[in-house]
Amino acid sequence: MKHVPIIVLDFGSQYTQIIARKLREAGVYSEIVPYNERIEDILARTPKGIILSGGPASVYADDSYHPDDEIFKLGLPILGICYGMQLISQFFGGSVIPADHHEYGKAKLEFKNANSPLFKDCTDESIVWMSHGDKVDELPTGFEIIGTSENSPFAAIANEDENIYALQFHPEVYHSVQGSKLLKNFAKHICKCESTWNMGSFAKEQINNIKKQVGSKKVLCGVSGGVDSSVVATLLAEAIGDQLVSVFVDNGLLRANEVEQVQAMFKLRGVPLITVDARELFLGRLAGISDPETKRKIIGETFIEVFDVEAKKHDGIEFLAQGTLYTDVIESVSVKGPSKTIKSHHNVGGLPDWMTFELIEPLREIFKDEVRLLGAELGLPTKMLARHPFPGPGLAIRIMGSVNDADLEILRKADVVMLDVLHSTGYYEKTWQAFTVLLNVKSVGVMGDNRTYDNTICVRIVNATDGMTATFAYIPHDILETISRRIINEVDGINRVVYDISSKPPATIEWE
Repeated sequence: MKHVPIIVLDFGSQYTQIIARKLREAGVYSEIVPYNERIEDILARTPKGIILSGGPASVYADDSYHPDDEIFKLGLPILGICYGMQLISQFFGGSVIPADHHEYGKAKLEFKNANSPLFKDCTDESIVWMSHGDKVDELPTGFEIIGTSENSPFAAIANEDENIYALQFHPEVYHSVQGSKLLKNFAKHICKCESTWNMGSFAKEQINNIKKQVGSKKVLCGVSGGVDSSVVATLLAEAIGDQLVSVFVDNGLLRANEVEQVQAMFKLRGVPLITVDARELFLGRLAGISDPETKRKIIGETFIEVFDVEAKKHDGIEFLAQGTLYTDVIESVSVKGPSKTIKSHHNVGGLPDWMTFELIEPLREIFKDEVRLLGAELGLPTKMLARHPFPGPGLAIRIMGSVNDADLEILRKADVVMLDVLHSTGYYEKTWQAFTVLLNVKSVGVMGDNRTYDNTICVRIVNATDGMTATFAYIPHDILETISRRIINEVDGINRVVYDISSKPPATIEWE
């Protein structure tokens, strides 16, 4: 195993992956492992510190998640976050009880020991984000209070002789104003890690890994024209040259003019691209299917079959490459710890038993913002990297209910209008992702003095950094009004447009 400066034990928090990302932003490589990772496997990574994540359970419950007690005896610096704090308190003789009032939201952190290395270069009374139903009621042996909030007398505690720290709040989330600095302080000033990890070193490492894994064989890379698959294809082209077979599948669920744009993009990069027309196959299998999970699984299985057929046309293909991201993995299946499944992603979960390919997923452990940095490192043009994310299942998960040609056409036209307005006003570049959703909810309207009973389009525009959390974008009302007016005027079958003002969580970015 390779050296990993910071190990994050995952106890099921939906924020766990953000901890790793924040550390990487500070140049410190980290990996997430299950909460019950064997001590031998942890030590094999030669870490300089351990972080215990938050989680949904209660430490005093019979079925609560507990790590191997040996982690507290390794002599390594430890930082516990929320549930991790409660584990530390329980292990060292403190008391954890249900809180009289659950605490969710912003709080103000007041230092009780401003000289703690955890607070280096931080300012007092900054905003932090609380999210907990239990609390430490009695301080564990050897610990002191280093920070409090109005509702949490033990907001931050430490045994600085043993280099063990614990926080009741979540420093990793955006709302904790100085949270990134706290994590950086733990890694650099307490664990003594150096900032040696960046996208340049990651690119070199992945290129070398791909060369070793592939040898003289060939790799089939499924591309969509989106940022993720484009970066994967470029990385593979750097590593193995003409041993790469790039395949673009037109599944009938793409945006307007997507096929032509993808082909032009790959031609510009000098990467050969095979385009497979599988529109009838995909739409035939999706006919009459309205359940979101079923749609996703059908699309994923059909992609694999199409790739298998294409691979058999070429000698020596033994690998299938995909643009799977960390966020896809986290939302699909708990591979690192007891996190709850949010929704399945078409490119997560391995290959069916009947396939003999070996998977190559060089982006599986990084986030969307890191993918863009990697693409820039590889020389991809800004225009390509600045494209908004587009889901693998395509427009199928932006149509509520079953998918058909007529609804796809309506959705494409609405999407073109919305994107045209955003580009012309400069808001495409100011937002992370924007798209339209066909709700298949009809309502009464009036056009030209006539009654209408037509469909509803929802406009969804969000800001995010990694897709794990997102807030709806504050688009000026006159721009939203233009989008609404043009969609209703230019897209037959639509008489109402709504704007989605929910954030993630509790909602997800995509509707299905």
